[in-house]
Amino acid sequence: MTKHSRFDLDGRLALVTGAGQGIGAACAMVLAEQGATVICSDLSAERAAVTAARLERAGQACALDVTDSAALNALAARLPPLDILVCNAGIVSNTPAETMSDEEWERVMAINLGGVFKTCRAFGGRMLERGRGSIVNIGSMSGMIVNVPQPQCHYNASKAAVHHLTRSLAVEWASRGIRVNAVAPTYISTPLLQELEKEQALIARWLELTPQQRMGRPEEVASVVAFLASDAASLITGTVINADGGYTCL
Repeated sequence: MTKHSRFDLDGRLALVTGAGQGIGAACAMVLAEQGATVICSDLSAERAAVTAARLERAGQACALDVTDSAALNALAARLPPLDILVCNAGIVSNTPAETMSDEEWERVMAINLGGVFKTCRAFGGRMLERGRGSIVNIGSMSGMIVNVPQPQCHYNASKAAVHHLTRSLAVEWASRGIRVNAVAPTYISTPLLQELEKEQALIARWLELTPQQRMGRPEEVASVVAFLASDAASLITGTVINADGGYTCL
């Protein structure tokens, strides 16, 4: 008799937003390694296609703007109900609150929070029709602490809201077979941070505040996502798991 692992994702259909790079690309890779068929979506169709081409199993790619409800609903209607949804698409910028424009505040909120809600609504609705599914949102330790020394109140607020949105959806949908969880990473070595690599004083400050004294890797976040997506996490919903090297312990 073949032993079936509760960590396996064989036969599952997954969609990852922001899959063109960084954490999103790593999530697509790890989910595929565990057996899932993965749809890689990104604002850039080209980046999504690059990730899809790297998957062990044949991946699919599509352009997707998570702020566009019509596009989300249309894609959700074309696809079979997902088994796994990973809401990863997001942006960050560093601007002092007193000089931040309305446009910058609203853009970060529209993508980081509104995009997660709209994506969960579109694809979660299809999951509810079938009565099962796992949603994993990518939050941040910034939803629990205030990062220093960089000013990013809009990003911090958006990620705190993602955490509470995760808990709220989990409670609403728990009795209908849908689990909703989030992962809260520390600073991760991704393309979003490439420009900051020149800021050695800033990086040194981050490492000083991190007990493990290092930044995380995208695949370390993806491994937590894969666990939450699997049957091994069947009792877990409404949880935000820190993947932060101990940062929020201080």
